[in-house]
Amino acid sequence: MKYIKVSGLFYVFLSFLFLHNSPPGNVYASNQSIYNILEYGAIADGKTINSEAIQNAIDAAHKNNGGRVVFPKGRFLSGSIILKSNVELHLHKGAVLLGTTDPSAYKGINRWKALVLADGQNNIAISGKGMIDGQGRELALNIDSLYYAGQIDPKHYNLRRKRPNEKLRPQNIEFVRCSTIKISGITVKDAASWVQTYELCENLVIDSIVVDSDAYWNNDGMDISDCKNVRITNCVINSADDGICLKSHFADAYNDSIYIANCKVRSSASAIKFGTASRGGFKNIKIENIEVYDTFRSAIAIESVDGGILENIEVDNITAVNTGNAIFIRLGHRNIEGKVGQLKNVRITNVKVQVPFGRPDIEYDLRGPARSFFHNTFPASITGIPGHSVENVILENIEIVYPGRGNTGLAFLPLSR
Repeated sequence: MKYIKVSGLFYVFLSFLFLHNSPPGNVYASNQSIYNILEYGAIADGKTINSEAIQNAIDAAHKNNGGRVVFPKGRFLSGSIILKSNVELHLHKGAVLLGTTDPSAYKGINRWKALVLADGQNNIAISGKGMIDGQGRELALNIDSLYYAGQIDPKHYNLRRKRPNEKLRPQNIEFVRCSTIKISGITVKDAASWVQTYELCENLVIDSIVVDSDAYWNNDGMDISDCKNVRITNCVINSADDGICLKSHFADAYNDSIYIANCKVRSSASAIKFGTASRGGFKNIKIENIEVYDTFRSAIAIESVDGGILENIEVDNITAVNTGNAIFIRLGHRNIEGKVGQLKNVRITNVKVQVPFGRPDIEYDLRGPARSFFHNTFPASITGIPGHSVENVILENIEIVYPGRGNTGLAFLPLSR
């Protein structure tokens, strides 16, 4: 417990959080005119590329002050499409927006590639009971083959891990610098990289969606990067990397006023994670009523290692079974040349975790990197660094059930190992 300060002082911020993190009032297109993609030439055979037809429908809705672009039942193959202000994509039950496995059909806007893109847009939505399927494994393997054909710059290929870097592999959804967003009802399946990213966005609601992506490496269920006023509720996530991940990529920005509740998460990394990217930081976050299962690393991981300020975090009512670790709180300094961050004012209550002896993610198709030691024998931890303490942490009503079967040979190790 070295380099930790724990006290009864905790700054009350919940009234602020709920006042400033209420759902946006209008997250649907301002004009509810219907734009059926079939009327713009889309063909639901799962073989014909429909990128142009879908984009034409979006453009028409946007030009006419907004509307709902409808995907009827069927499989609509597509490359990248760009969502625009005041437009809602609505996928009927049985409708599938199917990402092509042709890498050349994808593009990015000032950032990574994705199937559905938006940058600098306002009042956008994706809704319905349909599915966005990125066909991630086949797509990623096709990209991988381009390296061996000499068509990928080696600097974008990770030889040690034997796969293309993340930014070469398309996500299913990427929204950047957008405001008033709602993602609801849909299933998001099998990305080639992170499943969905929202960066520098404001007034974001993600409600009642299913994420099912055990297709390839780095399949984070959802990544929220430097966003403000976010609600993530009633979601079910099965991901081959972190489940719900808050990141901070910009030193002059941070995640603020985020509410995560009533979600079920299975992860081959951590179920709920702050970081690892943590340049600006995380403030005023409430997480409650989370069910975790079959998760390799931590039920909740809270990290500031890149100089960011992490403060005013409340976590309540987390239940985890077959999960490798309960709580991981870390103040680090991986940006050696930069400043050290701060980690303070964290309250965690009513947590119950069952840790197994073996790998919790053994049933995954793609599992996290194997360890050279028994991962699950390590305890929950709160760690700072010399001269920089973790401050004002409250733990209350925490129950962690370990499998036992440890020994002194495993226990007598320096912290550096």
